[in-house]
Amino acid sequence: MNPDKLMALCQRYNALLLTHDAQTIDIAVIGTPEPAMLEALRFATQKRVNIECWTREKMEKHRQSETRSHLPVISGVANSAVEILNRTLIQALNQRASDIHIEPAEESWQIRLRIDGVLFPQQPLSSALGTTLIARLKVLGNLDIAERRLPQDGQFTVELSGSPVSFRIATLPCRSGEKIVLRLLQQEQQALLLDQLGMSEAQQQLFASALNKPQGLMLVTGPTGSGKTVTLYSALQARNTPAVNICSVEDPVEIPLDGLNQTPVNPRAGLTFQNVLRALLRQDPDIIMVGEIRDGETAEIAMNAAQTGHLVLSTLHTNSTAETLVRLQQMGVARWMISSALSLVIAQRLVRRLCPHCRKQVHREAPLPEGLWPRPLPHWQPTGCDRCYHGFYGRVAIFEVLVISRELRTAIANGAPVEEIDKLARQAGMTTLFEHGCMAVEQGKTTLEELVRMLGVPDGQ
Repeated sequence: MNPDKLMALCQRYNALLLTHDAQTIDIAVIGTPEPAMLEALRFATQKRVNIECWTREKMEKHRQSETRSHLPVISGVANSAVEILNRTLIQALNQRASDIHIEPAEESWQIRLRIDGVLFPQQPLSSALGTTLIARLKVLGNLDIAERRLPQDGQFTVELSGSPVSFRIATLPCRSGEKIVLRLLQQEQQALLLDQLGMSEAQQQLFASALNKPQGLMLVTGPTGSGKTVTLYSALQARNTPAVNICSVEDPVEIPLDGLNQTPVNPRAGLTFQNVLRALLRQDPDIIMVGEIRDGETAEIAMNAAQTGHLVLSTLHTNSTAETLVRLQQMGVARWMISSALSLVIAQRLVRRLCPHCRKQVHREAPLPEGLWPRPLPHWQPTGCDRCYHGFYGRVAIFEVLVISRELRTAIANGAPVEEIDKLARQAGMTTLFEHGCMAVEQGKTTLEELVRMLGVPDGQ
């Protein structure tokens, strides 16, 4: 049997081909091997199959070491675009990647995986094969193959390792060709629970209190990929009972949930955020979730809903809780409306989580200015082992929770600047993003370097 076909057969059952010769095949599997896989291998090759049972961590480490070894440019002779695409998607899934970047260059195409928020180069492709791969992806995403001058967006679902996995696809014309970014939409079943988000006990109580109010606007802010969607869905799941009518408008629906009425936008058909939001108000909702507030019109509709007996949840792209109030004003929303409708703002980020199995504490003090943090923080060293990726495994969320108090409502209505709002929030006991991150460093969840990489060093207070 052709080695590439043998490798593809192993990948179908999430197995790893180690070695093979004229008489035997050596493979590795996670846990107990499937009888169907053994039967398929014996039927296809007529060879004796030797099996090693590995842990998931060992399998992941082995695959990572393969990608970090010498990576020659793949020729199109023995590898079809379909095989390479399957291999890349499975590798991204096994390594917990959030995005796949496929980028054109003069002599070869580069593939990079974003793992725990950081991009890692993978196996490059020849230009001819890269072009074929782009065409294959555009077919999967139902995009126009002939259109190479304009960006396009789509979505597709494929079966990987026996489970359906959804990807969002986005193309962008570049100097040497089209670049594609794939976003994994369904990597694993996440526990959508408020106490699993990573908030401090005080932050969680404030969040839950606002969530149980009959009306008001709750905003979750942060850059793309900061975990806003999981926070929103966890909030909705906490209120998801037969007695509550929850409606959402999203682009796209990222996590299907039973009990929710989830509507995806479709601008080509006239289904915009504004149109769907207006329609949702005629569906007798108790709670409305707007995937993202992108303009002043959507913001005003959401705020009017929050003032007329509905609890409204949404996201916004801002850096901090206080900046959110200014951003809404820049969208053209009146200050009195923001002051009246807004009940809670959450800012969040994701930082890489230290591997608890190999992290090391180095006895070296790294004091920060007293205005930032009153105590020296421990210095953690990411080491790296067969259970993690470069000393990190997954990510941990850090939060800033701003409750709109009576004093803040007055300040907002009077047009107070960001600095004054931020000062009032701190005086009321708000924990900032950087302070919550310092708590995570003290608990050994992440490093100070990782915190500074994501937030920078704020000005001393």
